[in-house]
Amino acid sequence: MSIEARLTELGITLPEAAKPVASYVSYVQSGNTLTISGQLSNDANGGIKGTVGVDVTPEEAQAAARLCGLNLIAQIKAALGGDLDRVVRIVKLGGFVQAGPDFIAIPAVINGTSDLMVEVFGDAGKHARSAVGVYKLPLGFAVEVDAIVEVK
Repeated sequence: MSIEARLTELGITLPEAAKPVASYVSYVQSGNTLTISGQLSNDANGGIKGTVGVDVTPEEAQAAARLCGLNLIAQIKAALGGDLDRVVRIVKLGGFVQAGPDFIAIPAVINGTSDLMVEVFGDAGKHARSAVGVYKLPLGFAVEVDAIVEVK
């Protein structure tokens, strides 16, 4: 089954790939490695902003991480000229959570992205990962995730 068919089966509509908000590019391909810049928990409704464990619940934060994953897939699609079937493997995700002082369930939040990658790409979506709590994220968003992807 193609990745586009899988997205349809899952009822997922990808957003437009976000434009950079500062001095960087959205993705870089070097050989068979595609590196996607950090994608925020943003959507057409403004996304999920705030500090997890303070004004964002763990469940909202996991939904925010899923938004990051959708934005990552949109960037991958843009980088590959629309052909998601060129993805060989999601190699690594780097997850960042704007966490309150007592919030420690950072890995559970980033599962929102990790689980999406496996839903969409199957075994090729299984990846290495880091999950880090940070003081602040750009524009006040709750979660940011970047990716390294092997492509053909």
